[in-house]
Amino acid sequence: MRDFQSPGRSTVMATNGMCATSHPLAAKVAIETLERGGTAMDAAIAGAVLLGICEPHMCGIGGDCFVLISQPGQPDIVALNGSGRAPAGANAAALRDRGQTTVPLRGPEAVTIPGAIDAFCTLSEDHGKLGIDALLAPAIRYAEEGVPVGPRVAMDWPGASKALQGHAPQYYLPNGQVPVKGQLFRLPAQAEALRRIARNGRAGFYEGEVAEDLVAALKAAGGVHELSDFATQRCNYNNPVSGLYKGTELVEHAPNGQGATAILLLNILSHFDIASMDPLGVERLHIEAEATRLAYDARNRFIADPDHTTRLDHMLAPETARRLAGLIDPKRAMASAHAASEAIHKDTVYITVVDRDRMAVSLIYSLFHPFGSGIASEKFGILLQNRGAGFTLEEGHANEMAPGKRPMHTIIPGMLRVDGRVTMPFGVMGGAYQCTGHARFVSNMVDFGMEAQAAIDAPRAFAEGNLLKVESGYPDAVRAKLAEMGHDVSLADSPIGGAQSILIREDGVLEGASDPRKDGCALGY
Repeated sequence: MRDFQSPGRSTVMATNGMCATSHPLAAKVAIETLERGGTAMDAAIAGAVLLGICEPHMCGIGGDCFVLISQPGQPDIVALNGSGRAPAGANAAALRDRGQTTVPLRGPEAVTIPGAIDAFCTLSEDHGKLGIDALLAPAIRYAEEGVPVGPRVAMDWPGASKALQGHAPQYYLPNGQVPVKGQLFRLPAQAEALRRIARNGRAGFYEGEVAEDLVAALKAAGGVHELSDFATQRCNYNNPVSGLYKGTELVEHAPNGQGATAILLLNILSHFDIASMDPLGVERLHIEAEATRLAYDARNRFIADPDHTTRLDHMLAPETARRLAGLIDPKRAMASAHAASEAIHKDTVYITVVDRDRMAVSLIYSLFHPFGSGIASEKFGILLQNRGAGFTLEEGHANEMAPGKRPMHTIIPGMLRVDGRVTMPFGVMGGAYQCTGHARFVSNMVDFGMEAQAAIDAPRAFAEGNLLKVESGYPDAVRAKLAEMGHDVSLADSPIGGAQSILIREDGVLEGASDPRKDGCALGY
């Protein structure tokens, strides 16, 4: 139980349904959807699309999503891959010939075909009751009427807006200015695009005038995208991967998501007596940072499009974790085992919903970097993601950019199971940090007995390349000791990530937790 004389959040409890996400309006819409008879999937889609209006630098219909679904009475968790593919004209060799060593972050080369709308339409049909038109109605209304800019969104917008180019400023810098806290932000042009999708389903986005608008914007920026690339975009179901940490099973989306990295990280940590350490102390931070460097080195070598990921079994093998754990010096930091990836970013939204029947949905949705590629279409103002920056240009690498290929993704929805029962859908936002965030969240609860809200609230650190970024919640003495151990310690310039979760108790009570690092909340009914 938290100290009620100190700042903090109480766990939110309800029985009929729960949503936890990063903006209150999206949480409210999700609960209203449940109250109207919608499923957890209906609610998650309705809330997620609205998040693209409330947090437009984080996500939008020009982005991708990944989803984990637990159906009532069914032991298996299903995964849906809503990530987009590189266009048929993508050419890594041409970029190398231009002298590029990584995919340009803000160029059309980084734009993969948006996968989210195809995924939402598929999920609505397969797991919903209300229909995609009903699910898009709240976002259409808010896009027209406007939403007040939240405090965290207002903090992020000035820096994020530097990416905007072409037609994007006319939509995302109203009157040429960065919106301030409380200012109403509207996207009426995008409301019209959502109406097309509501009427025509996925064809309203991937064919016709919306697709033509998107392709025109990309071609104007020098892209090689064609209408045929949009028409052929399809999501797919697959099986998740999982690993056991002291009796708790962490279930992650399979590649091209990076979720296997979180499992590997926990596998490495299992070789140390983490539970005997101070949860906010130097020893735990050091071991976690070293394990992160090793796990992310494996990620960068192995994770790619699922058709090209060939060493996943090796990555998750117990012997691999044992050998990597043996490389960690408990007293001294190693040289960085992985370079700062071109995939590092911090802009993602996450929503989780559990309904009356106990369908559980874990959904993560993103444009990748702040405002994605920075390229928005002229007529509908749809921002395009820059997920292609997750590719490498290294010739012969499993994750090398190629036509029709999906890049390595940082966004990962999570679920926990205990003795075969799904106990918690959860997610941790924050780009590359997400794997460390998943492992830290699980360890906080399993090793230190924290409730989910406390596990989310606790200060964070992240070994990002050579740097060890530490939040201000850690005292100066901890940072100084880490530096003595050889870490290049940096005070984080902004909160590290954000998290949401819902505990499904055996007695029928739902417990929602939401990260104070974001504007959001957990709501139930």
